[in-house]
Amino acid sequence: MIEVIWDERFKRIFKKWIKKHPDLFDEVKFKLELFCNDPFDPILKTHSLRGELSGLLASRITFQYRLVFAFKDQSHKSVVLINIGTHEEVY
Repeated sequence: MIEVIWDERFKRIFKKWIKKHPDLFDEVKFKLELFCNDPFDPILKTHSLRGELSGLLASRITFQYRLVFAFKDQSHKSVVLINIGTHEEVY
């Protein structure tokens, strides 16, 4: 299991996002549990980002929504959550 770090910026982003999408709360909870156990679980479709977001990764919450994060170190034992939103919002 990895350590997931919710910094203050991400907490604000998530609070606004979940307020707009309360119907997705259970889906987000499920995907975050999967993510904590294995951030590369095939269900999450985790992938590296390029361009301005090079060095970051994204996982799928739903077909439309993504979770952007970064590993804190090479051991991949902890991650910092960066953003959540639609493909257009986070990329």
